[in-house]
Amino acid sequence: MLVAVTWLLANPLLARPPITSLIPQPAHVDLAEGHFTVDPATPIVVVDQGAASLRTAQWLADLTGRTRGLKLAVHQRAAVTGEIVLQLDPGLAPANDEVYVLDVKPQGIRLAARTDAGLFRGATTLWQLLTPDAKQGAVQVPAMHIADQPRFAWRGLMLDSVRHFQSVDEVKRLLDQMAQHKLNVFHWHLTDDQGWRIQIRRYPELTRIGAWRTPPDAGKDGEPKRYGGFYTQAQIREVVAYATARHITIVPELDMPGHAQAAVAAYPQLGVTGKRPEVSVDWGINPYLYNVDDATFDFIDNVLDEVLALFPSRYIHVGGDEAIKDQWQASPAVQAKMRALGITGEDALQGWFIDRIGQYLDKHGRKLIGWDEILEGEHLPADATVMSWRGTDGAIKATMMGHDVVMSPAPALYFDHVQGDRIDEYAGRMGVESLRSVYAFQVVPAVLGPKQAAHVLGVQANVWAEHIPTFAHVEHAVFPRLDALSEVAWSPATSDWPGFLARLPAQLARYRTQHVGYADSAFAVDIAIDRTLALVTGKATVTLSNQTDFGTIRYTLDGSAPTQASPRYDAPFNVSLPTTVRAASFAADGSVLASSRQRVLDRASLLGLDGNDLPNCPGSDFRLRVQPLPDAASASPVYSINVFNSCQLYPATPLEGLRRIHVDAVRLERNYALAHEQKLVASHPNETPFGELVVHLDTCAGPVLASMALPDPAHSARNFTLDAALPAQQGERALCLIYTAPIDGPLYALGRVALQP
Repeated sequence: MLVAVTWLLANPLLARPPITSLIPQPAHVDLAEGHFTVDPATPIVVVDQGAASLRTAQWLADLTGRTRGLKLAVHQRAAVTGEIVLQLDPGLAPANDEVYVLDVKPQGIRLAARTDAGLFRGATTLWQLLTPDAKQGAVQVPAMHIADQPRFAWRGLMLDSVRHFQSVDEVKRLLDQMAQHKLNVFHWHLTDDQGWRIQIRRYPELTRIGAWRTPPDAGKDGEPKRYGGFYTQAQIREVVAYATARHITIVPELDMPGHAQAAVAAYPQLGVTGKRPEVSVDWGINPYLYNVDDATFDFIDNVLDEVLALFPSRYIHVGGDEAIKDQWQASPAVQAKMRALGITGEDALQGWFIDRIGQYLDKHGRKLIGWDEILEGEHLPADATVMSWRGTDGAIKATMMGHDVVMSPAPALYFDHVQGDRIDEYAGRMGVESLRSVYAFQVVPAVLGPKQAAHVLGVQANVWAEHIPTFAHVEHAVFPRLDALSEVAWSPATSDWPGFLARLPAQLARYRTQHVGYADSAFAVDIAIDRTLALVTGKATVTLSNQTDFGTIRYTLDGSAPTQASPRYDAPFNVSLPTTVRAASFAADGSVLASSRQRVLDRASLLGLDGNDLPNCPGSDFRLRVQPLPDAASASPVYSINVFNSCQLYPATPLEGLRRIHVDAVRLERNYALAHEQKLVASHPNETPFGELVVHLDTCAGPVLASMALPDPAHSARNFTLDAALPAQQGERALCLIYTAPIDGPLYALGRVALQP
């Protein structure tokens, strides 16, 4: 056993045979002849007397029963032939706490590990071997030898429970999936401007006031009268215990010195101005900071005392990001404090603030971790760990300074970014962060030498919840990108994208069995044509594809749902208008990779375009895909907006005979705090009280073809239509559509834009 693990450590990059059910791939696999059949008569036997080993065996039996319908008995006794044996083995090489060895032979299965965590990770691999497909009952497991350990010690996922709140059961569901993917750090974002989510007994106003916000248009159009919630200390202990049983560490985040508006709303004396703000309803960067007086630090210390009692994690996350210093700059008291400390700038004051918290944590045996802005001060604790989110530069700088880092860069590992750009994609940030881009992420920047690379603890993805209002949205955002992340975090530094795709259908089947609402964006079929040619000739050449170029695409032309018996797509094909193309992608085993997508090809459909298909006007790439209301629980409709410039382009179209424009429009809340970027918001002159939708020819500086007045927001529905006549035009021309509504009022979006005869 020791020889096998030593060989593994010496050969971490050796090519591994594909095991089609395993994600992440183990570090080393040797296939052998034969197999072992696991059926209801096969017991799981724990040969050591450890309680943790027994819990792991029971977890394996329960999960296999729920996902395979295979009920396996668990015993704690000496093993005999024909069993699944779990055993702690102190003789395994002590190179890593999560190392394990798994042997499948015709005589039985043996899983050994040096630690409880390693045994649990090995049991996860064994469960995947027992669920290689969607079938139920007995399974033949190929004979093999696996020697495995993780590449990185920190394999994390962050969940924002502030912007939108998840129940305890929903958090547990996410922890279950993290365990099945061998992730081991759950970063829990618990305080921010929009809410305080953790009960602190010494300060009850934090949850009586700070946990609740009043949404825009509260009580109207389905928006709740108030939004929020919090976790009691009993619930947090329950979640921590649940995670611990799955060998996941929960790292709590309490954001400071910025993102403090909910705390200041509860206790105004904690803030700089002394005034009580509302708990924020605005996404983005709000101005409220903590004060820097002794009373505020007493508050933070007291809060931390209760937090440390709830979370045994070595690391405590203190945020440190996006703390705009306007309030500190304007405060005579803060400026006096800076002079007394000999501090000449507000960034240095933040460094002093973070160092003060770091010292307190150090006295209590904990370590500070924060977003990469904590590097900007002059007093960062020597043992502080930096979570790099503004690209990778923060990580590079931190490692050069001798700090440990966790790679968590935006946008690459921000799972609130959409997974595809199809019009049926859920709400989220643009642009696209696809399954493939997550899989391709390089954790260790190439510029780092061996000494600096040793400071890279690992990698983490983040689920910010501004545009993720329900747990269904969480699942759609996280899965299956979490599979890619797990392989990046666990497996050796080799890239096997084709092999990963080949292994993914087995995992998608596990998701379906467990009712996990994963996104199929990576396999959704795009139905493309030359739109202009189709409008001119009444004929189209149809090209079908998906993001991954994986699977078999099948299609129909009669509007029916594609099946395995439908025509297979091999090359572009020609159709005459009108027709309806439906297409779906299938795995080699016949399972559906993505549900069917449909495109109606007729003149009206080609002239009526979804607003999500209309690109931004030149000058600003910022784009969000948002729901009708900030807290709407529905998956659709969603609308594309640019908070800096309400302007989109209708693509070049043959305009002969088209004399009208019809727009399905929607009014949205402008709940975005842009801080110093507010000055970048484009203000377009309006001629009527509430603004217009103005249509320009060719470019946004082109001649005006139409101007449609917007209705009074106080006396009109959120969804409304606009119609206008267009002057006769010749040739293929584009249109620029600009909302001129005042920028201190609501936002407007395009639902659908149609040109008509």
